[in-house]
Amino acid sequence: MDADQQPARGRVVLADDDVLLREGLASLCERVGYEVVGQAGDAVRLLELVVDERPDLAIVDIRMPPNHSTEGLKAARTIRERHPDTGILVLSAFVEVEDALELLAGGRQVGYLLKSRVTVVDEFIESLDRIRKGGSVVDPSLVQELFSARRRDDPLSFLSAREREVLALMAEGRSNAGIGRRLWVTEGTIEKHVRSILGKLHLQEDTDDHRRVLAVLTFLESR
Repeated sequence: MDADQQPARGRVVLADDDVLLREGLASLCERVGYEVVGQAGDAVRLLELVVDERPDLAIVDIRMPPNHSTEGLKAARTIRERHPDTGILVLSAFVEVEDALELLAGGRQVGYLLKSRVTVVDEFIESLDRIRKGGSVVDPSLVQELFSARRRDDPLSFLSAREREVLALMAEGRSNAGIGRRLWVTEGTIEKHVRSILGKLHLQEDTDDHRRVLAVLTFLESR
């Protein structure tokens, strides 16, 4: 690539101690137009790469050496604090609700996906693009887990079944058009549902994008 030529989609670093998975992700990212500027097998090397390369995206395994507990999550928090312009996608083998909520509290340019979701290539690339553009991505399995564990005083109790369905898809990071396609209704119908959701959650007037983030955070915290 020429020095003055920018990658089509962005610059990426990858961190996972599973070399085969890491190489597979690198190959996939490069095939669709991302530039992989570094790979790491542990959190220490990941942080070094972020400092040196200033990537647009960091794809991070939640569990890495030496203890295989939450090293990746801690590294993601550090990246968020020190390099807020770097998008973060955390991958996990299991639905880990508390870890996910802690990460997603950042609101933008962040995602949490199960590793099994990586096998659905189009959805995985769509998730990377969404985070790169400032959005958030939540694995549908986590959304389902949170829905099944809602508190009795859940603020979402005022929403209709359809509105809760729309909000769950918003939490996955889908646009109004994308939600409409999933539910087989028009984008205009979804816009009406979204306005109703924002009103029922008593979110203060602000930009539409900001209110959507607040609505999703309300959803994620209502468990």
